[in-house]
Amino acid sequence: MSKRMIVMLVLCVFVFGGVFGVKAMFTKGMNDAINSSPVPASAVSTAEAAQDKWALYLEAVGTVRAINGVEVTTQISGAVQKIHFGSGDQVKQGDVLVTLDGSTDQAQLKSLQAAARLADLDFKRFQSLYKQGSISESELDRKRSERDQAAATADAQREKVAQKTIRAPFDGQLGIRQVDLGQYLNPGDAIVTLQQLNPIHVNFSLPEQQLSQLKNDLVAQVLLSAFPDESFEGKITAIEPGVNAATRNFGVQATLNNENQHLRPGMFANIRIQLSDSDDVVVVPRTAVSFAPYGNAVFVIQESDEKDEEGNAKLTVKKRFVKLGPVRGDLIAITEGLKAGEKVATSGLLKLRNDAPVFEENDVQPDADPNPTPANS
Repeated sequence: MSKRMIVMLVLCVFVFGGVFGVKAMFTKGMNDAINSSPVPASAVSTAEAAQDKWALYLEAVGTVRAINGVEVTTQISGAVQKIHFGSGDQVKQGDVLVTLDGSTDQAQLKSLQAAARLADLDFKRFQSLYKQGSISESELDRKRSERDQAAATADAQREKVAQKTIRAPFDGQLGIRQVDLGQYLNPGDAIVTLQQLNPIHVNFSLPEQQLSQLKNDLVAQVLLSAFPDESFEGKITAIEPGVNAATRNFGVQATLNNENQHLRPGMFANIRIQLSDSDDVVVVPRTAVSFAPYGNAVFVIQESDEKDEEGNAKLTVKKRFVKLGPVRGDLIAITEGLKAGEKVATSGLLKLRNDAPVFEENDVQPDADPNPTPANS
């Protein structure tokens, strides 16, 4: 019985072993056939690296700032007697904004003015007596001091009364009113904001390495997210004389005309400064660059020694790492690794590898406009 079992086990081993062996042979043959079969050529669009001359510019981000901007406050306490403005009004320097109740101060001013007049009369009488020799010079000096003190006290009260009338310190546009009639104000309490909007400043910072490239009167182009279809131009009007030791940046200020008042204080702004110099660059469409953490690369189209059915040289690609320069719209500058006239793949980069066969399909080309204007902008 045991011999029959052993024979059956041996037969089973041979049968199953043969089945698996045949399957392994078929699998190996199929893999060898696949590995030995030629890789199909991938369709790519192509573009030639072009030589161009780009004007140099600097880019920065900054903040819009009013030439004059304050929060109007009161220097003296008092109840609001009258409000002379509305929220958002345009005002001129010296226009009355708010009048505080000053009846008590006015009455005190009249009393002090009367005391000052009396002190002046007393001084004049003592001056006559001194000329007659009836009083000493020290008595005359005492009366002169009393007169001057009384006049100074009246002047101080007059200034206090004047401070009850709050005026605009410069021309500009008011913000939202922050006081009400009858409200009691303490010194320093806010009444309204006042901003001078035309012209207007844009403040930003640049690295210290760019200090030699910057000078006053260079054109500064400002872009705002609030008005994506518009650009605003001004000029550099001030450069900070020192460099921030913590950031190694220096401050710059541009001044822009703002008649339409689109630029408002506090806005975020993108700034582009046009330099007087230009640079020769090699440019390709941005879609031709394969961006990666370990290095950016392009796939250069090369002709192989093999010929296709029509007798033309077959095309392959070679991955080449490059150094990138500035970007202009859909184009990007290549500073190292590529020469003008070389052809690069501009689409289908994800399926490419070194020496992969390709063929050109340029019916549809990626955008390559240095100043694109998207329809949904």
